[in-house]
Amino acid sequence: MSDEPHTSLHPQTGRIPASAPAALSVPSGPSATSGPASPSVPPAPSAPASKWRTRLLVAGLVLAALNLRPAITSLGALLEEVRDGLHMSGTLAGVLTSVPPLCFAVFGFAAPRLARRFGPGTVVLAGMVAITAGVALRPFAGGTAGFLAASAFALMGIAVSNVLMPVIVKRHFPDRVGTMTGLYSMGLALGTATAAAVTVPMTAALGGSWRTGLGVWAVLAAVAVLPWIGLARDRTATASGAPAVAAGAHGGGAGAAPGLRLGRSRTAWALACFFGLQATGAYITMGWMPQIFRDAGVPAGTAGLLLAMTMVMGVPLAFVIPRVATRMNNQGPIVVALGLCGLTAYAGLYAAPAGGAWVWAVLLGVSNCAFPLALTMIGLRSRTGAGVVRLSAFAQSTGYLISIPGPMLVGVVYEHSGGWGLPIALMAGFLVPQMVMGVVAGRDRTIEDETRMRD
Repeated sequence: MSDEPHTSLHPQTGRIPASAPAALSVPSGPSATSGPASPSVPPAPSAPASKWRTRLLVAGLVLAALNLRPAITSLGALLEEVRDGLHMSGTLAGVLTSVPPLCFAVFGFAAPRLARRFGPGTVVLAGMVAITAGVALRPFAGGTAGFLAASAFALMGIAVSNVLMPVIVKRHFPDRVGTMTGLYSMGLALGTATAAAVTVPMTAALGGSWRTGLGVWAVLAAVAVLPWIGLARDRTATASGAPAVAAGAHGGGAGAAPGLRLGRSRTAWALACFFGLQATGAYITMGWMPQIFRDAGVPAGTAGLLLAMTMVMGVPLAFVIPRVATRMNNQGPIVVALGLCGLTAYAGLYAAPAGGAWVWAVLLGVSNCAFPLALTMIGLRSRTGAGVVRLSAFAQSTGYLISIPGPMLVGVVYEHSGGWGLPIALMAGFLVPQMVMGVVAGRDRTIEDETRMRD
């Protein structure tokens, strides 16, 4: 599973459209594919240098992807210890679990402008450094405010890397976008699941301190810095992507969609709400699910493994669900099926959280695969690449803003109710509007048709 910005697939070919989402746009004109090189683009490297650069890019992409979620899921596995160590209330813990989507919404907007000025590779390098520093410092920052500030610093690095690494994939692997995106996605899922599974036993092996258990993930982030140092210095691997990102950021060129008023499209709003509600469920799961199991008597190590199982379900289903969705005119049935899996899981967590823990974890993992479905529907709900650019930016930016209050609200309800009955009911309640919005967004229509009908 994964809740970072992605490039939507074309409904017929299954490939990424020529005009990718705004933050991910790449040149589609002659300068990107043929013709004389621009004076600002370095000359093509020799064959040995090209092989070296390709291998370094692959290593950099995989290592960066591995580091895009451990800062979040390792905290979920040790949330009880962190709360006790920092004397953090349930409300503050809820604020902490709401920080990731807030940072993704805020700092993700800055990524195209930074890449235009410094180059995507340089910005990703800075992102890896920020993750390393934030993860290393937050356990020892002293107090809740310092912990939150260091977490936000690490999440800033995650946010800009989320946006820019797909730009590098499309620019430097144009004939292997699917393969490299799959490799990148698997690395992200593997990092997510691994942090959830091994944080608790690794903490015990390192002496039992939650501070060490969280801080040790800075080592993996530091390893990811190394290939990006070489890539940032190699201007052939980084500078050529900057103009593309800038163009996407300003919505100009072929990707522009003048006159397309998404605020007047019911489908666009439905997709934004669907995206935001599924992101709400994902961050609630990453932040609170291990605590639910631990409060039910499940050992801390097992609770981490259960979260890992939920995350791992996103690896195969992220490939299957988009292929099924593109073969259907209406994706509403998939939305309902995923929602019913989630409702069943929450009913099980309410009635027998420990007795059927593995079943509930698997069902939650299936339900959280609404994320790749949302991305697929973005590609299906527009006729043109320009429309996909606008719709993707609208749905994802609005959706992440919608998702911010959910985890915090769960923390508030948990603290004031003294148990998990009401919070679980609230989690299940979020699924109902998610299903409704998903069914509306899944109808066989396009945003272009809707906006023209209202003009």
